[in-house]
Amino acid sequence: MNLVRLHPRPVTGLIRRDLDRSASRRFGCAPDETGVADWAPAVDIIEEKDRFVLRADIPGVERDAIDVSMDDGVLSVSGERRREQSDEFDGLQRLERADGRFLRRFTLPETADAEGITAKSANGILEITILKLPEVQARRIDIEAA
Repeated sequence: MNLVRLHPRPVTGLIRRDLDRSASRRFGCAPDETGVADWAPAVDIIEEKDRFVLRADIPGVERDAIDVSMDDGVLSVSGERRREQSDEFDGLQRLERADGRFLRRFTLPETADAEGITAKSANGILEITILKLPEVQARRIDIEAA
């Protein structure tokens, strides 16, 4: 006989989240602001000699629905993917792709140039390029005789 431990809080939390999400969609009201995001895209972070590159998988997200911003050394990538609604329903339905709001935040190192950030989106991949600041070399100071 296998014993299964019951964790009522997480289950009720998931049920509440799903009910809140479906109610906000059905009645057109704003979703609960306590939740930051409905899903999080996978992101690759690559450091090169002169730049950082972030690549996020966001298929099905329109370019106009993506927001990339920088504030106090934190890069934020947010947006929303909407599910296509169909009034015609005949048969079973299995939905595995996440929809709704997403948000990812990245604390950038001091070597990142906040003014040198560019973003482009193609084929469901958002690519953000962050240039590095030129390295500041220590300067030797000559001591003169008095």
